[in-house]
Amino acid sequence: MDAPLLNKTTTKEFRSRWIEYIYGLQDTICAALGKLDGKAVFKTDDWERAAGKGGGGRTRVMDMGAVIEKAGVNTSVVFGQVTDAMRKQLQMDGDSWFACGLSLVIHPLNPYVPTVHANWRFFELYDGGGYIKDRWFGGGADLTPYYLFEEDARHFHGTLKKALDSFDPDLYPRYKKNCDDYFSNTHRDKETRGIGGIFYDHLRPGSEAHAEDLFRFQQLNGDTFLEAYLPIVQKRKDNPYGEKETFWQEIRRGRYVEFNLIHDRGTLFGLKTKGRIESILMSLPPRARWVYDHHPDPGSREDELLQVCLKPKEWV
Repeated sequence: MDAPLLNKTTTKEFRSRWIEYIYGLQDTICAALGKLDGKAVFKTDDWERAAGKGGGGRTRVMDMGAVIEKAGVNTSVVFGQVTDAMRKQLQMDGDSWFACGLSLVIHPLNPYVPTVHANWRFFELYDGGGYIKDRWFGGGADLTPYYLFEEDARHFHGTLKKALDSFDPDLYPRYKKNCDDYFSNTHRDKETRGIGGIFYDHLRPGSEAHAEDLFRFQQLNGDTFLEAYLPIVQKRKDNPYGEKETFWQEIRRGRYVEFNLIHDRGTLFGLKTKGRIESILMSLPPRARWVYDHHPDPGSREDELLQVCLKPKEWV
């Protein structure tokens, strides 16, 4: 890999283009979600890390909407020294680091509309002389429905697959499996958080030309998100529901919280780098429920969803 020949100054232009793309994608997604909801508006919080730590970000949060109960679309551009905690928890060996990405979570009000999560990020690790020791892209998108509609699952997965196929037809099955394996509450016998999507990490460029290919790959995935998700929201947002559906939604949101606080790498990275707690925990739903030893009735629509989470299936 050519990384040892690159220092932070050499890669500044590459990083700058990535930062510009991420901020533009945040604007695009927030505008589309605001138009969809029609009631709530995004609140914007530009923040900087505390003295002695580098960088900052832009947190945008919408809540109490007509369609969206809570949504967060966050960007961050942060850097700093590698700490002992990072070396131990994240198994990285270097002197300093840089990270920039967008992370979003949308929790709709109607239980028939799925929660969605996505992120796209870029990371660089430097030695004591400022030369790059490692760099990679990572990201993906996954869907967490409360009630299963197979046509929605096929649309979401099919849209992501179409984007990946334009680069390499072998990518979707690999990244789909990664997603099923990663977004799993292993402490609950590998029960998945939802019906997955795609997940990839540590996509390392082997050359500058390869770095540009990975940049375009990330852009395509980011640009595909709204096409994958918004049609599902439009189709389900007016479905009638009652207390039973809301109760189940809150049970499944409890599982969402468990994954994010116990297993999620982004959450752990933010905590280990002493990140901004409000932004890190933005992903948590406004309502969740834990009921002792709860099991849905066999054969119910709730059980149908749970069975898919216990044994992931192929959608496309």
